[in-house]
Amino acid sequence: MRKQPTHRPAKPFSSVSGIREGEQHFRLLADGIPHIVLTAEPDGWIDYCNQRWTTYTGLTLEQTQSGAWETVIHPDDLQGTSDNWRSSIASGCEYEIEFRLRRASDGAYRYHLARGAPFKDPDGQAVKWFATCTDIEDQKRAQTAAESANRAKSDFLSSMSHELRSPLNAILGFAQLMASDSPPPTSTQQGSIDQILKAGWHLLELINEVLDLAKIEAGQASLSPEPVSLAEALRECQAMIEQQALKRGIRMRFPLFDMPCFVRADRTRLKQILLNLLSNAIKYNRDNGTVEVGVTTGDCIRISVRDTGTGLAPERLAQLFQPFNRLGQEAGPEEGTGIGLVVAKRLVELMEGSISAQSTEGVGTVFRVELPASRPPELTDESVELAVPAKAQSENGPSVHTLLYVEDNPANLNLVEQLIARRADMRLLTAVTGTLGVEVARTSLPEVIVMDIHLPDINGIEALGLLREDPKTAHIPVIALSANAMPRDIEKGIRAGFFRYLTKPIKLNEFMEALSAALEQIKSGTAQSE
Repeated sequence: MRKQPTHRPAKPFSSVSGIREGEQHFRLLADGIPHIVLTAEPDGWIDYCNQRWTTYTGLTLEQTQSGAWETVIHPDDLQGTSDNWRSSIASGCEYEIEFRLRRASDGAYRYHLARGAPFKDPDGQAVKWFATCTDIEDQKRAQTAAESANRAKSDFLSSMSHELRSPLNAILGFAQLMASDSPPPTSTQQGSIDQILKAGWHLLELINEVLDLAKIEAGQASLSPEPVSLAEALRECQAMIEQQALKRGIRMRFPLFDMPCFVRADRTRLKQILLNLLSNAIKYNRDNGTVEVGVTTGDCIRISVRDTGTGLAPERLAQLFQPFNRLGQEAGPEEGTGIGLVVAKRLVELMEGSISAQSTEGVGTVFRVELPASRPPELTDESVELAVPAKAQSENGPSVHTLLYVEDNPANLNLVEQLIARRADMRLLTAVTGTLGVEVARTSLPEVIVMDIHLPDINGIEALGLLREDPKTAHIPVIALSANAMPRDIEKGIRAGFFRYLTKPIKLNEFMEALSAALEQIKSGTAQSE
């Protein structure tokens, strides 16, 4: 075997010859890589640029030193780039700057990422600056394309939600009116109405879950993690689910909390997950069975939902979180979509938790959700509000209330007209455009306004803004009633100042409750002003 050459020790960096040799090696290396490389003195004076810089920009070292580098940076990026560079030189700190650099071969501007760092002596003083510039135009274009695709997905989901809900609003709205007609429908008619309502609400549930899953998969789920009281969340879910349990004779057992128990979660999404698990535990249970909810505390909070249903075979259990897989229940009496558990799993994982299930055939199934524990929120004086009992209606108050409905869809107008016609204490005004609605509100001064969002001229949010700007109409509560039902649409509406944001298809009880709440607010405001 040939003897390896003896290792030659490097020359001391402090020697002049060592410095020169080091610089030669560095420049040979810098000229051979596909990145722009520059060096500068401690005060920022550029003393070297590699061949890549010269080829790309068409500038020699002398031209670069004379300030010509400013001519190859996009005018819109020049000031920010120059300021960042000078700030880094003054502070002696590393920097990263994105800017567009002009290519000499065709004059095209392409995005580059510049990174720079000082080389410091043992005393911490900068003795040299090293910088690289890397072409990131392709990455920027891919990022822009991805953002554009996400916006397109979001717009598509909002459009689909609106277009699917609008016809359902007429179907379910008029079916509810027929069911509550006087005289009541015959038993045969009522049976047909019940079928329409059952199929309509099931279709709405399917639409909601498909759109929700699509939104989550597109990375557009809107979550607001905060400390959430588990006891409060379970109480609210129990109130919402107990009627479903009573119809099947199913006993529900919820834990008692001796100490405060908070999880880090999105409040609305947590309730959505719990309601899905509780609803499934009731639907797929046996008659007169039980559903038991348990909570185990620690660094993570474990919530278990146990039922006494027929249970699942191991091969079925392995398919539990697959979209549209109803695990052989397609021909059963209980309707479902096969999406709810998939959505629940995605949401739990987005909240940094986990979900699992165990099942025994003939015994039942237990789902377990684990979420991070959280400290209770700190209360401040501003967060504590004293409850003030509402004052009774004045005996001299008006006996008939005026409602303005701004809507361009004839079926929706007809539905609300028939609904309000049943109330002797209300009269209805209508407008088919936002501009006309604002004018009617200014001249007639209704007590409550119901506003669609999609209108043929200005949208409902713009109309609300005009109403708020006018002192005559600024106090009138405005209820949004829209087929725009995505969470971002609802949040946008609430931020805009709507008293309530109701979604189509219309739920008659919810609609009437919102009207009553708006009227109560008017009464309270009048009484307080008096």
